This record gives sequence, C-alpha cells and structure tokens, in this order.
Amino acid sequence: MRASGILLPIASLPSPYGIGTFSKCAYDFIDNLKAAGQKFWQILPIGPTGFGDSPYQSVSTYAGNPYFIDLDDLVQKGLLTKEECNSYDFYDNPRYINYEKIYRSRFILLRKAYDRSNIGNDKEFIKFKEDNAYWLHDYALYMAVKQFFHEVSWNEWDLDIRLRKPDALNLYRKELAEEIEFNQFIQYTFLRQWKKLKRYANESGIQIIGDIPIYVAFDSADTWSNPELFQLDDENNPIAVAGCPPDAFSATGQLWGNPLYNWNYLKQTGYDWWIKRISYCFQMYDVVRVDHFRGFDEYYSIPYGNPTAEFGKWEKGPGYDLFKEVHKQLGNVNIIAEDLGFLTDSVIEMVKQTGYPGMKVLEFAFDSREESDYLPHNYHDNCIVYTGTHDNDTIKGWYQTITKEDRELSKEYLNNYHTKLCDIHWDFIRLAHQSVANICIIPMGDYLGLGSEARINIPSTIGNNWKWRLQEEDITNELILKIRKITKLYGRI
Repeated sequence: MRASGILLPIASLPSPYGIGTFSKCAYDFIDNLKAAGQKFWQILPIGPTGFGDSPYQSVSTYAGNPYFIDLDDLVQKGLLTKEECNSYDFYDNPRYINYEKIYRSRFILLRKAYDRSNIGNDKEFIKFKEDNAYWLHDYALYMAVKQFFHEVSWNEWDLDIRLRKPDALNLYRKELAEEIEFNQFIQYTFLRQWKKLKRYANESGIQIIGDIPIYVAFDSADTWSNPELFQLDDENNPIAVAGCPPDAFSATGQLWGNPLYNWNYLKQTGYDWWIKRISYCFQMYDVVRVDHFRGFDEYYSIPYGNPTAEFGKWEKGPGYDLFKEVHKQLGNVNIIAEDLGFLTDSVIEMVKQTGYPGMKVLEFAFDSREESDYLPHNYHDNCIVYTGTHDNDTIKGWYQTITKEDRELSKEYLNNYHTKLCDIHWDFIRLAHQSVANICIIPMGDYLGLGSEARINIPSTIGNNWKWRLQEEDITNELILKIRKITKLYGRI
C-alpha cells in the first residue's frame, strides 16, 4: 500500500488558548488531511510534560497531557464559562507556545471544572477508574504527592513515601483524596476527548501514528511506582542513566538522564510492563513509532552523576527477544522502528527479524563524503520516508545551512539547478513521494515552505523547543489541492 501523511504535533495545532488542543481546529485539520488525500496523521508523544516541556520526558507513560484538553468542550458541558476561559493571557506570540503562561492558567481552569463536575458519582468515570486502575491510581497519587512537596522530584520526598512504605501510601491516599480525584478527572476528560477525536479521524479514513519513547523520565510515576524495573540502588537513586556517546554532532555526547531498564528482571516477568505499555498504545493510536529502536539491541550506559556522556559504555539490551514476546501476545501490530543514526549489524538484523518498517530521512541523504542509505535509490518498499523529523530543521532551514558540496550533490541528484530557494522544499517533497517507500510523511512546516523558525526541536538543547504553532490561515485551499495533486501523481491515493 502506497500512502502518505503529515507530521504535526498536537501542541502545534491552532487554538485560541495558546497551545493546540482536541478542539474544533483538530477536527478541521483532519478534514484538511482527508481533502489533501492523506491517510496518516503523525503526532508526537501526548503525555504530560515536565522540566523542559519535552514530550520525550513525560511524567507518565500512560497519562495524557492536560494542556491538550479542549476548554470549549468543558464550556459546552457547563463546567466553565467562555468568560472564564478568555480571562487569561495564554501567549505573547500566536506562533509560539508560552508554557509558563499556560501552566499558570490551565490548571486553575481545570480545577474549576472539576469542582463543578460532581465527577465522583459519574458512572462512566467510575468505570474509567476501574479499567485503568493498573496505572491510574499510582499516577494520580504521584501527582498529588508531588504537589504536596512543592513539585520537587520524587527522590527528594520524605523517605517513607519515596520508598512507598505501605503506611505512607495509605496516609497520603487519605490526606490527598481530593487532589487524587482531580488528577483522575483530568485523565478521564483527556481520554474522553482524545477517543472522540481519534474516532473522527478513523471515520475520515485517517490513521493516527503515535510515538512511544523508549525511556521514561526519572521523575515520573512509572519510575516511582515500579523501581524494580530500573537500574536503581537501595534508596531508588539511579546507578546509570541513558544517553548517546560523543559524535560529529556533539563532542561530549548527549546526556538524557533517563533511568535505564533492568532487562534481566523484565525478562523474568515475560516483559509484562512493556507488553502492557505497547498494548495501551494501540488503544490510543493505529500505528506506533518506537523511538530509539537501536537501544533495544544495545544501549549506552552513563554512570549516574557524570556531567557529560563522554564516559559511558555500550551494554546489551533484550534484542529480538522482547519483540518475539510482543508478537506472541499482541500479534502483528503496526510498529515503525526509529532506526536512525549509526546502525550495527546486530541492530539491522533485529529490525529485519521484527519485520517492522524502518525510517529514511532525506536530510540525512546528501552527504558528499560518502554514499548514503538514505538516498532514495537505496530504499526498499518496507520503510517510511520523511523529508525530516521533529528533531530536524525544516527543509528550507536545512538547505541554507548545509555545505556547498552537499548542496551541489542534492542539485545533481534532483537535477534542480534552476529551482529558486522559495520553492526548494517542493523538490524534496516530490522526491519523498516518488520513492518506493510504502509510506511518505512530510512535516507540516515543510509543506508550508517555512525556515528554521518552524523547527520543532534541536536535540540536546532546552528552552526554545516544542514551541512552533500552525495558524488557521496557513492551510489554504490552494495548498490542499497542491498536496493532493502530488499525492495522486505518485500513486499515494
């Protein structure tokens, strides 16, 4: 099946409230995808974010981001008024998210909605709590206790609750019962709205490609409630953390800081935690992109406390053994393996064994120093081609910063010596579409021909990422027709 789609984070959707939500604008975007002949909408992880606002450092692998809740839906249900929603200043610039302003307003509004909801007596809410008890109770307690301790990381809490002593758990559940229910209300509302939006997408012929980070954040409900799953010491502090070694892009490597898995323990349990995690993802999405796939073959282990990633070492991961269990318990699930970067023979073999499609990124293809597997003539059909991902610059931004030699290679490959800079993105979009890859995904910023101002993330930096937003006027009928024409021309409709 040849098909195509668009990459756009939920946060980047238009909305009057400073960040994208499950609002009318999300439904309008689905309508635009359908009109443009697209079959996929790829998003980023939709969990609640912590320090740095990265969706890849969520405080829960199961919970949803409260920022994405549609406030207008709560107005329609009589839990908020339009005047209350409009009384806050959500942003400085409609093009960029101001997370501080949203943090200082969104939870106040959600609390008002909760206080008016009488949610404790709602039969659907009670069923939601029962169905999701295996993660929801610990998550809601974690969030309530975290607020009680003024938002510090759980390893700075009092020792009894940090180590989850039974008496402490019972005490905090009793003392913080209302705050716990508030967090459960948020998750109930999130899931209700998300499932309605996903159902609309599926009925419109659009499949959602979700994204599952390989690691969880240390300061998360997952690590606090399941310390045995991770490489922690007797006081639940990390022994080693995740990252990437030094390379051409970073002289000191990338220090992510996530706790590493205790794969020996996980194997003894039949990878139960991972099976539940992946199974839940397929309740939320139609296709799941698994981030940093090579980390299942070998992972980079950095001693905890090191200021950089320079002195880590490679350790063996579970390899195909994990995905054999996934296949045994869940069947033929639609997973995309994020197999970018340097790949060893064992990683390539693992991806091949799973049968999952890998990723090809055109921005990685034009290296004049060597032949590249990312050049389209090297593709096979079982892959997903991108002009770039959320970690890349836009095509236009990238094209303006590559070396003269690399630019000359791209001109020779595309035979586009006379293309103007303002149109250069279309040449790469066509190249992706015409490739043999079964699925072609183009970031929205590339279809709009935007420069680096529309970049979503610069890896290993914090402060200016995850902020770019689409505006309603950006998607015109002319653009929709042009996307549809290219999609049809290359047999993806």
